[in-house]
Amino acid sequence: MNISVVIPLLNEQESLTELHDWIARVMLSNQFSYEIIFIDDGSTDDSWKVIEQLSEKDHNVKGIRFLRNFGKSQALHAGFEKAQGDVVITMDADLQDNPEEIPELYAMITNQHYDLVSGWKKKRYDSVISKNLPSKLFNWAARQTSGVKLNDFNCGLKAYNLEVVKNIDVNGEMHRYIPVLAKNAGFSKIGEKVVLHQARKYGTTKFGMNRFIHGFLDLLTIWFLSRFARRPMHLFGALGVIMLFIGLGFTLYLGIDKVFINPGGRLITDRPQFYIALSTMVIGTQFFIAGFLGEIVLRTKEDKKRYLINDELNF
Repeated sequence: MNISVVIPLLNEQESLTELHDWIARVMLSNQFSYEIIFIDDGSTDDSWKVIEQLSEKDHNVKGIRFLRNFGKSQALHAGFEKAQGDVVITMDADLQDNPEEIPELYAMITNQHYDLVSGWKKKRYDSVISKNLPSKLFNWAARQTSGVKLNDFNCGLKAYNLEVVKNIDVNGEMHRYIPVLAKNAGFSKIGEKVVLHQARKYGTTKFGMNRFIHGFLDLLTIWFLSRFARRPMHLFGALGVIMLFIGLGFTLYLGIDKVFINPGGRLITDRPQFYIALSTMVIGTQFFIAGFLGEIVLRTKEDKKRYLINDELNF
């Protein structure tokens, strides 16, 4: 199979048929063998009924239905697990991503041997205040923190070598940082393509300003995980050593001062340096314990199910 198109969705019943027909036309005109995997992330409208109807008339359509809304990252994870195509294309279901981009994205993976190609919506049809400016700030921060030089991390239209999606773990709300996850997994050839962005035709956006707050918090998480996920003791142990040295330094100062310099002075317990020394040594010990616990958790971590599937089609 040439291409797997993975489409997470939430309450997009109006756009699904049009999106399917558009993708199918592109695939047939380019003679691609393909599958379209719709992941219904707990829709409350008739999205699943539409997917069932599409699968009845087109055997290339497959579907996964979650028991409730688990989030886009979990939906992508489920789609990646099922994908079989040599190239995996992800796109949103709201018709703002253009399926006509698929052939060139496919060529960049197969002919130019990119591991991952991310779309760049250079010209957007979104609100400048609520989406464009926050998005630019978010992308700048992501570039500076991750070292991955992309202009649009959050574009839903991306292409992957199949090996990439089978070797990255998309959890939480880390779908924004899949290029960073791929880089951390060793897939270093990451490209970008300017793609056509279209105004939303049906429904309303599912994202508010809170997604940018969550995005920056996730950015801190991915920064930490990319550097210390496999060696938490390197961070917590270093902080523990620093705090212990501060505590020992104050302890030595207090001891020398009391024994040699001012033996008749105040009691050590009456001096503020005593409590600084005590606090820093306790905190340093706690950092060491956190590092040890992190190492233990890392070595005993189990892969737990992060979503519940209610129904599947054509798998």
